[in-house]
Amino acid sequence: MLLLNTDSFRKLPADKQEKILHTAIIEFAEHGFEGANINVIAEKAGISVGSMYKYFKNKQDLYMMTVSISVDKLSTALNEIISLKMDFLSTVEKIIRAIQFYSRENIYLTKLYNQMTTENNTAFVQKIVAQMEGVTAQLYAAFIEEAQKNEAARKDIDPRYFAFFLDNLFILLQFSYTCEYYKERLKMFVGEEVLAADELLVEQLMKFIKGALYLQD
Repeated sequence: MLLLNTDSFRKLPADKQEKILHTAIIEFAEHGFEGANINVIAEKAGISVGSMYKYFKNKQDLYMMTVSISVDKLSTALNEIISLKMDFLSTVEKIIRAIQFYSRENIYLTKLYNQMTTENNTAFVQKIVAQMEGVTAQLYAAFIEEAQKNEAARKDIDPRYFAFFLDNLFILLQFSYTCEYYKERLKMFVGEEVLAADELLVEQLMKFIKGALYLQD
């Protein structure tokens, strides 16, 4: 499942690989790419700095590995939902519920994703976007096109734009379950009880998406 980087890293026991990568994810999630310290990661993972540089060429190499883990988890979750071959709205509801579960089960990966949005290096950001958003951009647009052909979805919307808007909703939802700023923002709009009211959130978000995509009677 993990995208391994070098022969040296590949030869490590699975638990050692997991510890290094989990430690790196937490460090990058808490401090961002610029603020993260590869020496700290090595120390907390219980290896020497020299060994770390045998496994990863540089900090960016390690960072992109953590991004790959997040992409891998996202792809797996989406592929499981897609394989059910449901209609558009049922698929969207499954994705929303998966986000609720995934965000809480993978807090640091979601926080890492939030940190990625603040990176300033253009070339670096392009690599991140290509990995992270490439999974969903075409997929969501294809879903919407299918709904336009085979369901009652509006024909006057551009699937690419709607896919972008839909993905923004999903990203913000992820952050709202894991990042303190977005949690407080969600509670300010909806109320303190919202984080314990998953079903109501699903219901209301589904009404919002259905209202936007389908012509009302």
